[in-house]
Amino acid sequence: MKTKKQIYRYLEWKSPDEMHQTSLEWISELKFIKDEQMFLNDLVRSYTLQITSLGIFEESRILITAISNSELEVGLLLKKVQVHENQLFIMLDDVDQPKMEKAYTETHRDLIFTIDKYVTEYRRLKGSLFKMISEVMKKEKQKRLLS
Repeated sequence: MKTKKQIYRYLEWKSPDEMHQTSLEWISELKFIKDEQMFLNDLVRSYTLQITSLGIFEESRILITAISNSELEVGLLLKKVQVHENQLFIMLDDVDQPKMEKAYTETHRDLIFTIDKYVTEYRRLKGSLFKMISEVMKKEKQKRLLS
């Protein structure tokens, strides 16, 4: 199912304080995702033998590759948001710079879409990984009970 790209016009009226708060929330969420990805990597390492022995190696390889790509992307997004946050002074200085202010709000709008898309995709990948690991754990438990 394709989602329609919505155009938000309210950004023109969003105050610099609100954009600052949004940027801080993004930074916090992206840092949390980065930490969470270390946990996911450890989880995959813990169950590597079971994954390979159960014959779902190809499925897991694709999923792990997608998560690795997600790790690279979160680093880039975090840098973009931090740069964006550092450029907030454009909106706060008393110099009237309509082009630069408009560019800043457009960048903010683009980041809204980009981060929302990233977080949605990341959550889907994380759910798929948890589903795969839980299947592995169930099969491993069944093996132990039958032995």
